[in-house]
Amino acid sequence: MDERGRLCSVWLGSETGILKGVSLSQKNAFNFCNTRHLSREQEVRALCWGDPAESELLVASRDGTVRTFSTEKGSFTEARVCGEPEQGCFSGLALNGDALITCVECGTLRVWREDRSEPVTELQAGKNVSRMRQNPVQRNQVATGGKDTGLKIWDLDRPEQPAFTAKNLRDDWLDLRQPQWVRDMAFIPDSQKVVTCTGYHQVHVYDPSTPQRRPVMEAKFGEYPLTALSLPAGGSTVVVGNTHGQIAMLDLRKGLVCGILKGLAGGVRSLQCHASQPVVASCGLDRFLHIHSLDDRKLQHKVYLKSRLNCLLLSSRDLEEAGAAAAGATSEEVKEEEDEVWDTMEQVEEAEEKQKRKASGDEEEEEEEEEKEEVKEKKEEVKEKKEEVKKSKKKRKKGQD
Repeated sequence: MDERGRLCSVWLGSETGILKGVSLSQKNAFNFCNTRHLSREQEVRALCWGDPAESELLVASRDGTVRTFSTEKGSFTEARVCGEPEQGCFSGLALNGDALITCVECGTLRVWREDRSEPVTELQAGKNVSRMRQNPVQRNQVATGGKDTGLKIWDLDRPEQPAFTAKNLRDDWLDLRQPQWVRDMAFIPDSQKVVTCTGYHQVHVYDPSTPQRRPVMEAKFGEYPLTALSLPAGGSTVVVGNTHGQIAMLDLRKGLVCGILKGLAGGVRSLQCHASQPVVASCGLDRFLHIHSLDDRKLQHKVYLKSRLNCLLLSSRDLEEAGAAAAGATSEEVKEEEDEVWDTMEQVEEAEEKQKRKASGDEEEEEEEEEKEEVKEKKEEVKEKKEEVKKSKKKRKKGQD
């Protein structure tokens, strides 16, 4: 079992087909892929959670396959074909119970069941669909929009006609039709309103509960196309990013810019505000993951990930505590194993003392042996002297005789 998946609280998909996980607590990034078979056809286009416990991750690739990644095992467990590459890349991915919802750029929106290889529902949302988003409360509702395709809200239980179709802005002062290019959208919590951002640096708010089908609020930011948006937990502001790496917070009630988030060097491709923390994560062409605080608008984390990034997904848990808890459990297991190893090993001090004792014992034995040899030699010398004295006495006696 690969423990790296449990440490990650931010998941990102890259152009090179690599699924990347980031642990903010350990300040590490991990790659989850088979690096021997990487290709542009495996480019990750969309991510979503595969279950409420967030133990599985659904990864939509450019070649039309949707793979299931287990965060517990740290590996891909299954894959299914949900489209053809000729139909375009995935523009959205969502899950409603056991039903998988996919949408591709050509506008084909499908609903898949686990027990069937063919889609149970298929509809045409328009041409050049840039994004599909699911209503987080009423999960059978999705919104679509794209270039020259206005906002549409679909009820998948009654897919024959859209539940809401937005009307284009009024003609300009020259009576010319204004172009449409919906790049991203989100459902505003505790209401039926939907906020969109466009490729013409506009932010629109639609209210399907009213007879009016045109935007009830319109705001502009910068001069460059807006590419992504996300709603903080409060719902009174929206965070938008554009193709020049500029991220701004806009007040949805007044339509004014509340603040600017700095630090990006490339176009923004994905934004997500955390469900409970006042932070927003962003990624894009500069190959960095950025985490900004929405309170003081300061950059909290910046992680280089080597590849251009298309999408990201945040864990609903605390971003730093989630990885720290998993790391703590892992470190405790490792520590227990290390303790067992160390307990079985002999301590260095004890071994040194034993060696010293052994060495001192050997020295004492050698000294005793040397003393014994010296005593023996002295005894032999005394014995020889006694014999010499006896011999000299005998010679004297013979001379006297």
